[in-house]
Amino acid sequence: MTNGIPDARPPAGLKANAIGFVDALVIGLNSTSPAYSLAAVIGPIVALVGIYAPGVMIASFVPMLLIASAFYYLNKVDQDCGTTFSWVTRAMGPWAGWLGGWAIAMTGVLVVGSLADVAVSFALLAFGLDSWADNDFVRQLLAVLLILVMTAVCVVGTEVSAKVQNVLILAQVVCLLAFVVVALYRVYAGTSTFDSVEPSLTWLDPFGAGGATLTGALLLGVFIYWGWESAVNLTEEVKDSATAPGKAGIWSTVVLLVTYLSVGFAVVAYAGPAFLAENADEEEFIFALLAGEVMGGWDWVVLLAVSTSALASTQTTIIPASRTALSMARRHALPAHFGHIHPRFRTPDVSTWWVAGIAIAWYLVVNQISTNALFDSLTALSLLISFYYALTGVACAVYYRRHLTESVRHFVLIGLGPLAGAGLLAWLLVESVSDMSDPANSYSGVSWFGLGPPLVIGIGIALTGVVLMAVRRLMSPLFWSERPGVADADLVHGKEF
Repeated sequence: MTNGIPDARPPAGLKANAIGFVDALVIGLNSTSPAYSLAAVIGPIVALVGIYAPGVMIASFVPMLLIASAFYYLNKVDQDCGTTFSWVTRAMGPWAGWLGGWAIAMTGVLVVGSLADVAVSFALLAFGLDSWADNDFVRQLLAVLLILVMTAVCVVGTEVSAKVQNVLILAQVVCLLAFVVVALYRVYAGTSTFDSVEPSLTWLDPFGAGGATLTGALLLGVFIYWGWESAVNLTEEVKDSATAPGKAGIWSTVVLLVTYLSVGFAVVAYAGPAFLAENADEEEFIFALLAGEVMGGWDWVVLLAVSTSALASTQTTIIPASRTALSMARRHALPAHFGHIHPRFRTPDVSTWWVAGIAIAWYLVVNQISTNALFDSLTALSLLISFYYALTGVACAVYYRRHLTESVRHFVLIGLGPLAGAGLLAWLLVESVSDMSDPANSYSGVSWFGLGPPLVIGIGIALTGVVLMAVRRLMSPLFWSERPGVADADLVHGKEF
């Protein structure tokens, strides 16, 4: 028992020391799906702020780094694969903890199908199978098969997952670097087929386009960093679990910043703000439009970068949801079968397959409504992400509250920083709700109950979580008897802190 909270972790748990720091870092990077994320948001961001898109990427990085600090320090005292669920329960009680865990699990369900769809679409385009990519039945069938394969890789073992991820990140980085080098070379050589603009350091000013458009751009920019915490969800399987996963999470955000700035500068400089703004509604296919122009006959390189990015994220996005479900089951917050661990592979096989199954069902059902409805469900992600990131930042300050004034370091790193990150994300959450309430701002452009579809989806997921939590409370009240605690003095002043 720690701080009044019973440790329900079984002796035969997840496979300890399965991967190292670099593997965790790679998984954190791939979970964000850098190439896909960039392709999805670069056009809309430029439509809002023009050439100042790189500056928005820097501004969006700030709250991510502050929340990554909270993940680092909370993981030092609680190496639980449930991360936010476990930490918020420890700091703020079971009700808040359960909702945080529910938000993490549902993000995986909402996005996995879309990632698989993009991975398949861009792979088909890269190999010249455009007619297959345009065929909804073929594309969706291949996407489902891909989810099943990636789920099987997750179940077979964390080491196998890490090896697959290492290959995918290498392919993705090489392809993106080739695109950046060729695009910038053609800008300075004057051979761009668009109205290119030479890069300038003034592009790094996030306030260059004014405050009104900055808010909308930040709503897009913040979430291209989402996913780095997958490295921390593997804490029980990483060597030096008290520090390595948290460091991997922090370094993931830094590496992503460099990647996003490099590609952002190259895309804006080569295509010019006018073209990107005009094609903002193309979403992730903006890279498909630019690939042939920049790379010529080598356009498959860019298409392959986006495909491998989405492919890697299809696998790694399953990790936080499945590990969170495992952690919740161990604490009796979910039915016990979600806590089953494969006797040979030492992975949470039941929760992993459940996440995949629900994600496939969501993907297929929503696609039957319309492709725009699927995009609306992805927009609803911003509500869930903002919620559990902000909740984690607050939990860090609350848990360490008795020690915040002991030193400037404590005050900044475990108090002010996480709270500032949480405050920024809470502000973006409110802005998201306001923006999503207008049906005109949705992909579908239709009204659901007088509101935009993304907001209805977000509210529906939240209400479902509350109902399930209440039902679980009645069926198994043990978890709700836990009481929040505070950091022990020896954890704060000892060497491990």
